[in-house]
Amino acid sequence: MLKILIVDDERLARVELKRLLNKIADIEIVAEASNAQDALNCLQNHSIDLVFLDIQMPGMSGLELADQIDPTVQFVFCTAFNEHAVDAFSLNATDYLMKPVNPLRLQQSIERAQQHLIAQQEQSSSLNNLTNNYLPDNHGLLLKFGDSSRIVRLSEIERFESIGNHVAVYCQSGKSYIHSSLTKIERRLDPHLFFKASRGEIIRVDSIEKIEEGMAIGSLLAVMNSGLQIEVSRRQAQSLKQLFNVW
Repeated sequence: MLKILIVDDERLARVELKRLLNKIADIEIVAEASNAQDALNCLQNHSIDLVFLDIQMPGMSGLELADQIDPTVQFVFCTAFNEHAVDAFSLNATDYLMKPVNPLRLQQSIERAQQHLIAQQEQSSSLNNLTNNYLPDNHGLLLKFGDSSRIVRLSEIERFESIGNHVAVYCQSGKSYIHSSLTKIERRLDPHLFFKASRGEIIRVDSIEKIEEGMAIGSLLAVMNSGLQIEVSRRQAQSLKQLFNVW
């Protein structure tokens, strides 16, 4: 059952969206809000899987609100304007619907969200069934550097980067490659030691020297001990701040 929150400052827009959603099975409209602050209160007080967001609202916009939503909560923008699509998907929106909402497109958005939720639940269940699933910090990886190979401990690795069907591993010895996916590697890394900065990069927490504002609104730059600057996506920026107790 997909639990939904509707956020739109126009009452008639909320009524119409509810009418369309009520025709779809396996969903529950838990709450609705007419502004961003009410929406944040709803998210604190209810278990929500998916938020339908208007973009242009008084005070805090839908884009600004999406940036504050917990990364585990999906959201779909529902707006009369198409010029915000790039910004919407940079925030990892599940979908972007134009008003008036097409029932078929709405059904597709719901199905996409349901599939994502099922995948999340399966992954969570799988991890919960494993004891000590995370690799210890002294775990060694046999990596190749040029013509030679050496064992590199996790504690020596500054970051992992997804490159095609491989993952680049960066450490003091240089750069090596693992034939794997970033998702598989992430599942074995202790989240207290490694942080997923974006879809394509995982960085070591104690290698972060400082945090700066990024080029895009709401984004951050993690400046590593090596001097490298890693862009932290807007969806992950708040999580990084919380990691270092920056409120």
